[in-house]
Amino acid sequence: MQQLHTPHVVVVMGVAGTGKTTIGPLLAARLGVPYAEGDDFHPPANIAKMTAGTPLTDEDRWPWLDAIGDWAHGRAGLGGVVSSSALKRSYRDRLRAAAPGVVFVHLTGSRELIEDRMSHREGHFMPTALLDSQFATLQPLEADETGVAVDVAGTPEEITARAVNALKELSEPVR
Repeated sequence: MQQLHTPHVVVVMGVAGTGKTTIGPLLAARLGVPYAEGDDFHPPANIAKMTAGTPLTDEDRWPWLDAIGDWAHGRAGLGGVVSSSALKRSYRDRLRAAAPGVVFVHLTGSRELIEDRMSHREGHFMPTALLDSQFATLQPLEADETGVAVDVAGTPEEITARAVNALKELSEPVR
């Protein structure tokens, strides 16, 4: 499988259960850049809230998004892949403010498929009970946002291949 090289930082986004933690490292490997797990940027208080089934507020998310934005800024021109739900436009705007060249890969799929996948994963703090709040919060990418939507049906390898092909078709990111 041919490895591509990109100087862009790609944010793999989507609701919980779409496969950000699975697809992110595969995509990073295909692009020849490092991967950072977005959940690792959460402060302990955020993880405790989500584990308890309490949705995060915007105020909870700002420090987390700032930490991801700092990482993305540090990778500008070098490339990288980081996962982040980035559900709202305002969250993506905050990431772009820190790292203007970021490109988004929005992992999408039916609620039924995502809930089924979430119910089978082990060792993750996000309960399926929060899926409704994730879908209610989700604001898909808008036309002026540099990014692509990728369907999560199929195997991780198929999803990654779709993401790579979609990224190839993107024009130069807006600066």
